[in-house]
Amino acid sequence: MSTLFVVGTPIGNLEDVTRRAERVLGEVSAIAAEDTRVTARLLARLGVRKPLLSYRAPVERRGLPAVLRALEEGDVALVTDAGTPGVNDPGQRLVAAALAAGHEVVPVPGPSAVATALSVSGFSGDGFVFVGYLPRRPGELRRLFASLESERRPAVAFESPYRVLKSLAILAEVLPDRPLAVGRELTKLHEEVLRGTAAEVLEAMAGKARGEFTLVIAGCPS
Repeated sequence: MSTLFVVGTPIGNLEDVTRRAERVLGEVSAIAAEDTRVTARLLARLGVRKPLLSYRAPVERRGLPAVLRALEEGDVALVTDAGTPGVNDPGQRLVAAALAAGHEVVPVPGPSAVATALSVSGFSGDGFVFVGYLPRRPGELRRLFASLESERRPAVAFESPYRVLKSLAILAEVLPDRPLAVGRELTKLHEEVLRGTAAEVLEAMAGKARGEFTLVIAGCPS
């Protein structure tokens, strides 16, 4: 049977692609990609030309049969727009289907926004809580932040530039004294990490939000 390679790709800086990822992308028969346009730019940088199959989160069921058919013909690499597939990105459904069909699934580790943000947050702990993208509804967001009041592990969350200011404002109300680190455009040209309470970070942002954000909320002091 063929192999599905789950390949981590850069979260911003294309220099972060691993040699193993580059080799695997050059050897497989096809590549299943979250956004074929994004992956095409990476492949052009690497000098790799391979058939691309669309495998997007909203319509995973629709893209699944084509990828499984490609696996019947040869090895396939699964990539997302940034980071590691299956971690808040498309992939788990395909991995489960490939295993059920008897294919081997092999990880090709690479960059992760979660690990990157944690590594520079300065918050210690014996683990962390990953909540993915923050809820859009204010009530759900308040309940989530309230649930972290007694959580001793750091919590990592993603947020879009369209909602990050409102989310930080709610965090400032619910956990006003809790330190956090907010990574913006991690590994990219305009990368920065803002630190302090939610209110202090909001003040530093001066009402402007651009790029992709990863929040690391410190755990409750023991």
